[in-house]
Amino acid sequence: MLEHGGNLRGAIAHFGGERSDWIDLSTGLNPRGYAAPQTAPDAWHRLPEPDPDLLQAAQDYYRAPRMLAVAGTQAAIQALPQMRLPRRVVVASPSYAEHAHHWTRHGHAVREVPFTELHAALPNCDVMVVCNPNNPTGDTIARDTLLAWGIELASRGGWLVVDEAFADLTPVSSVAEWSNRPGLIVLRSVGKFFGLAGVRVGFVGAHEDVLTLLESTLGPWTVSGPAQQVVTQALRDKAWQGATKERLLADGARLRQLLAKHSIASRGCAMFQWWPEPEPEAFREHMAQRHIWVRLFPHAARGIRLGLPPDEQAWQRLKNALTEWNLRTR
Repeated sequence: MLEHGGNLRGAIAHFGGERSDWIDLSTGLNPRGYAAPQTAPDAWHRLPEPDPDLLQAAQDYYRAPRMLAVAGTQAAIQALPQMRLPRRVVVASPSYAEHAHHWTRHGHAVREVPFTELHAALPNCDVMVVCNPNNPTGDTIARDTLLAWGIELASRGGWLVVDEAFADLTPVSSVAEWSNRPGLIVLRSVGKFFGLAGVRVGFVGAHEDVLTLLESTLGPWTVSGPAQQVVTQALRDKAWQGATKERLLADGARLRQLLAKHSIASRGCAMFQWWPEPEPEAFREHMAQRHIWVRLFPHAARGIRLGLPPDEQAWQRLKNALTEWNLRTR
């Protein structure tokens, strides 16, 4: 299995301390996520039938014609490569590593291509996979460009898979509204903006034929009854969404400015910042000794990604740790 953020137990085992001592900035999730409501008692005892209210709430929120609920977008990332015979696949790089991993695992000829070279790679692939905004760099591709790529790939029976896990704060770049077009597949997550990573719910927008095959591939009861109820309410809570978008945009700007004040030229999105740190292992060690857990990227995207601190005390601890890092590296 690939390494991901959120592995705080491993950090505690190695560096010590109690869970309450640590600030986890390794995931890029909203640190003040949606408060899960009380679910109906029978949600725990009935088989989780697909709830049309959940799908309608998702389609309204994402402005998508039709969606399928899945057990987190990870489930779709693993299933989609199984639905095609071996093909030429281009995955934007650096990016969320699970995409290239699973297309490769299922026998496809995978090339990882930098964002700036994707257009040139388009004629020589059957499937293209793009995170928009990208994780971990925050790079984005314009909506019109993606739609044009999708049409070109579909014309020869191909797919454009767009992972919009971090797109809630940049709706202008989303192509979910057009996801019923042949060849266009859009992945959306409630784990990031809503901070509901633990409920393991995501959505796939695609043409009806693709959704039918994906549903068959995944099998029945993929999303639990309690999770369906929690996510339905979150997707419909417009007041919470509006206030949260305002806070996250402000906090994202604050994090970028804080890093800049400590001579770190980062880029990313409102949910996280990333930079090509010359000494990423040493930086993570420095932060972990202060019980701040960050995301180390040791390979293609060699550098560090930081998520948002949850409260003012955490902001101050991060600021102090960055100051000490600067003094150490002078």
